[in-house]
Amino acid sequence: MSTHPAVPLKERIRHAIADEALIQAVKKTTDKLEGGKLSSSEALGNWEQWREQGNRIRSHVVAHLDYYLGQFIENVKKRGGHVHVADNAKQAVEIFLQIAKGKNAKSVLKSKSMVSEEVHVNKALEDNGVKVIESDLGEYIIQLFGEAPSHIIVPAIHKNRFQIADKFSEIAGEQLTHDTPTLTAFARQVLRKEFLEADIGVSGSNFAIAESGSIVMFTNEGNGRMVTTLPPVHVAFMGMERLLPSFEDLETFVNLLPRSATGQKITSYVSVINGARQEGDLDGAQEFHVIIVDNGRTNILGDEEFQEVLNCIRCGACLNVCPVYRHIGGHAYGDVYPGPIGAVITPLLKNDFETWGDLPYASSLCGACTEACPVQIPLHDMLVKLRAKKVRLGLTPGWERTAFRAWKGMFGKANRYKLSIKAAQMMIPFLAKEGYIEKGPLNMMGWTHARHFPSPAKQTFRDQWERISGELKGGGNHE
Repeated sequence: MSTHPAVPLKERIRHAIADEALIQAVKKTTDKLEGGKLSSSEALGNWEQWREQGNRIRSHVVAHLDYYLGQFIENVKKRGGHVHVADNAKQAVEIFLQIAKGKNAKSVLKSKSMVSEEVHVNKALEDNGVKVIESDLGEYIIQLFGEAPSHIIVPAIHKNRFQIADKFSEIAGEQLTHDTPTLTAFARQVLRKEFLEADIGVSGSNFAIAESGSIVMFTNEGNGRMVTTLPPVHVAFMGMERLLPSFEDLETFVNLLPRSATGQKITSYVSVINGARQEGDLDGAQEFHVIIVDNGRTNILGDEEFQEVLNCIRCGACLNVCPVYRHIGGHAYGDVYPGPIGAVITPLLKNDFETWGDLPYASSLCGACTEACPVQIPLHDMLVKLRAKKVRLGLTPGWERTAFRAWKGMFGKANRYKLSIKAAQMMIPFLAKEGYIEKGPLNMMGWTHARHFPSPAKQTFRDQWERISGELKGGGNHE
């Protein structure tokens, strides 16, 4: 199922870069997250070896996904859990609605789950008259604003505390101060009763352990444990690739994920859930369901160019270093996964390059995302390959194809190339102003709209080479 953004990518970008509050909020938080990551990874030591180990484990799992899925499903069932496999987003939602209707659920309380965002569970629940409440503070904030997450780890990264205080004040019916303790105290007060009254608790799954049928959650708020233990029914959404063979493998990601995501040595809570409450247990849900979601992932399996993107552990590190994301935030990407990982995985999951094929162009190809990735996914290489795929599919604009054919014809012959360079040199005096081109011609306007283009040197490298070579041969002084 492919959704279509309401407005084109370029228009979404123009809207984002005009929002000064968004840019400042995103820059402040990503600076903090990236600084924390650099500090905590350096303190761990041998960071590149940890990354290599993470890559080996995830690549092994993805290469043998059928085996580990089968093992995981078998072990969940052994513990009394229920397993559902959804081929697409529609099926995932239908399965969850069947569970909710079977329990006559009136309210659903959610912990953070990107997969539930991916399949749009909230809208389906609301359309069916079921109250749905996000209990993660960031998710709760953006739910009040009626928005989607803007960051994988920090959903409300684009909001500042003044905006949040104003929104909370609307709910409270009184003016709240904008200090963090007041705002968090208000959220706790509102959400506390929801934990006690919810019929179903929904969580995500950072990892699933195949050898035991366990799901593992990394959280910094106690809501994750409350959502999975207080309501009588717990439903976990899981992307089908989020598996690890054993708890021994989990150790690697206990070190990699928190440092890459938030700069912490370890998250506040690492929760391992082994199914529903057993005899003698003091807490836990009475019923446990896992909804394993494909939703396009199978299409990526076996693709030599892109299979490695399924190694992603959703840490958000690539977003924090991306110069594009840092200037436009997450909503400009038009779907649930923003930043470099979103620019790669969204067109692949949706298998719709006509609608989403522009996303790989939202990149400077600087390679910072690849360097930041804790499992060494070559994101910048994939962005280039996705651009090439769009070209092969014939989805680039007609003017662009014509321009590159002309470029090929002009640059394919030395004499034509030299002629084109001389023609360009003749145009520079009309375009350059004080060493910069401020308003470029034709498609170059897209570049100069946001930055000035340095004027090319008056003499080309080839001309300089010929001059210097001539001076050397003639014995002239070229110092």
